[in-house]
Amino acid sequence: MRLRSTTNLLVTTMMVLLDFPNRLISDIVSPDVRMLSAPSGVSMESVDLTHVLKWRPLQSPCNTTVLYSVQFQGEFELSVLNGSWVDAPQCQQTRHTHCDLTFDLGSDSDYNLHVRAQCGSTLSPWTDLSPPFNRRDTVLTVPEMVVTAVGDVLQVSFNKLPHPAVVSVTVWKKGDEQQPSIYMLSAEQTMLPVAALQEGAEYCIRAQTVLNSQIHSSSTATQCVSITAPDAAWKKPTTVTLTVITMAGLLFAVFWSVVHCRPDACQTYFNKEPLPRTLQPDRNIQIQISPEEVELCDPIHVVPSVDSPDCRAEDLKH
Repeated sequence: MRLRSTTNLLVTTMMVLLDFPNRLISDIVSPDVRMLSAPSGVSMESVDLTHVLKWRPLQSPCNTTVLYSVQFQGEFELSVLNGSWVDAPQCQQTRHTHCDLTFDLGSDSDYNLHVRAQCGSTLSPWTDLSPPFNRRDTVLTVPEMVVTAVGDVLQVSFNKLPHPAVVSVTVWKKGDEQQPSIYMLSAEQTMLPVAALQEGAEYCIRAQTVLNSQIHSSSTATQCVSITAPDAAWKKPTTVTLTVITMAGLLFAVFWSVVHCRPDACQTYFNKEPLPRTLQPDRNIQIQISPEEVELCDPIHVVPSVDSPDCRAEDLKH
């Protein structure tokens, strides 16, 4: 019995010693890591130099909120920091399945990126982005352009420009497209003035976003505007304004006069003129006759449209 007990003790001790390395490894690398799957569908969406890393939600069961962390590794980390990884400050233990890395990926070098999930104290393996990302792979959209003419100056404005890209603006006189003028507008500017243009001519403009003279967006639709005289821009609105003010003043004066005019004052301003004597009714007509006719005819009163037969007979005798 004593020999059997000693033998069992030796066997148990040997099993413990043999299992010690496995226990040590389990303490260093948690077995939960193997149970939590790594994120999948890791991709980069970059438009107008805005870089957003995306991945699919974790499908493994988790009793709490799944959190994600992102790291990146650029040329500086590879060559100077001995291949170390840097935590993306805005994307550590985040609930979102995307991470904005626009300000972290600030050079034209290739970047390695990876993301992992966390459920409680359980961590998943890292999932790398493949292939590495370079911001020169961004997609540039057509810039939003507005063109206005102020006198002999064209004002070309843009809503928002991606940094550090520039906008190439092409201006030409209509019918002379073979000799255009090209202007470069930086992201810090929002308006381009084009001055000293020919009065009465029509100019056309189009633009596109350019990055490092290699990557460019599609061109905007061509916009054409006519150039007027430098003072024509203010003449029309000024004329309309003065006309409106003058008419309003006249109407106000007439209305005020009608409302505040007293009867005696109105009679002074609007007195009635008498009719001329020739237009007055029931008038007596006096006919002047010569001295000879006075001897032959006595003066009579003549009613209009009534003739004197006596006088007519005397006139015929003479």
